[in-house]
Amino acid sequence: MQEVGSTNAECFERALAGDPGHLWITATAQSGGRARRGRTWVSEPGNLYSSLLLIDPAPMADLGSLPLAVALAVHDAIRTVLAADAAPLEIKWPNDILIGRRKTCGILLEGQSLPDGRHALVIGIGINIAFKPELATYPVTCLADHGVTMSPEELFARLFVSMAEALDLWDRGQGTARIVQRWRRHACGIGEKITVNLPDRSISGEFSGIDDKGLLLLRQADERMTTIAAGDVFFE
Repeated sequence: MQEVGSTNAECFERALAGDPGHLWITATAQSGGRARRGRTWVSEPGNLYSSLLLIDPAPMADLGSLPLAVALAVHDAIRTVLAADAAPLEIKWPNDILIGRRKTCGILLEGQSLPDGRHALVIGIGINIAFKPELATYPVTCLADHGVTMSPEELFARLFVSMAEALDLWDRGQGTARIVQRWRRHACGIGEKITVNLPDRSISGEFSGIDDKGLLLLRQADERMTTIAAGDVFFE
């Protein structure tokens, strides 16, 4: 598609119209791209803007590890285009992809119950190829900063393949253990001091990795281990 308001919103419209899912929508630009916690995702031409619609992808109790699988798919797609001597490509919990500790994509998963009883889940992925927005919260980069010259269509072809492989490995939540094992290999900052911003407070401690369900493990100053299901992570 050409410019749209939001590829995620387009997917939800298709779901409401009865689409069975496994539908990708891409756009050259977005006028109303969305990021986590209601933020805006700047969507200039030259980058990849895409969303995948899934219908009833897994029982609700098993959806918690899906962001990790999505992160692996994006990580693997980007890895195929970076030079071997590029800055480290890592995943910051749960699904930020970093090159040299700078954010290079935005991933937003949104769910909606449909009138016919189905559950629509949309995976929105924006990857900085030629353009990088200025974010107040995180340092950012784009693939062009690392010598990659590629069209959004070429990168999407790689993402299409890596996402199919990751979802197959995730297996409707039954493959969570395999996903967690692979995610840990690419984790950014294990053993480092972090601050996690929650909706009502911020807590700090040592990032001790993730548990077998994909929850963040935070070792606090009193040696208490806290598990966190959702939050924004900042390295100190």
